[in-house]
Amino acid sequence: MTELEYLKKYLHPEDDLEEAIKRLNNGEPVQYIIGDVDFYGNIIEVNPDVLIPRPETEELVEKTQEYTKKIFPNQNIKILDIGTGSGCIPITLKKLFPSSQITAVDISQQALKVAKSNAQKNNVDINFIESDIFKSVNDKFNLIISNPPYIREDEPIMDIVKNNEPHLALYAPHNGLYFYEEILSKASQYLENKYLIAFEIGEEQGEDIYNIAIKYFPTARISIEKDLRKFNRFIFITNE
Repeated sequence: MTELEYLKKYLHPEDDLEEAIKRLNNGEPVQYIIGDVDFYGNIIEVNPDVLIPRPETEELVEKTQEYTKKIFPNQNIKILDIGTGSGCIPITLKKLFPSSQITAVDISQQALKVAKSNAQKNNVDINFIESDIFKSVNDKFNLIISNPPYIREDEPIMDIVKNNEPHLALYAPHNGLYFYEEILSKASQYLENKYLIAFEIGEEQGEDIYNIAIKYFPTARISIEKDLRKFNRFIFITNE
């Protein structure tokens, strides 16, 4: 389906098609023009304050669901989502595990406003906190999940992404590894004895993040997994 076909199919009836096509031709992402996306069967509002959820992040949720069912069969768990953006990850996990207690953090007030709106529209109860990673977090969790910024600051990306989506949620220092190091260096203080850490990663970052993970979690099971396109895209760190 072309972007124009997608626009015509999903544009809300009250919106002006001619104006929407003009915005599309000016290089604006079709998802921002429509104003929402389908993520794992949930309608998630998006605007330029948050990243547009990708299919790979749906895969992260699906794989995390599989790990969670195996490690925590009673499903009554506490979950922390770091860098929640639109809230698509915690909203979906709350629907998959209704008895879980979920906290979601982001440093961006604007992103949290979108995430809170999405949680309300999807009728889920999530504790949202404005926080720079763990700074305002005071709890322990069974599952920490994150799709952090991981694009290198000098890495070329598509103009439509670079010119429209929030750079705060895209780029990371230290060759894109900054947030993985920050999270993993402190995560043990916020984890229960039995835990799962789930990350989405850049396709060339698997070995580097594995090395970071084993530095801070030398006895854990660390698994790099591929997405549907066969790229290394996820890391799961478990202690069962």
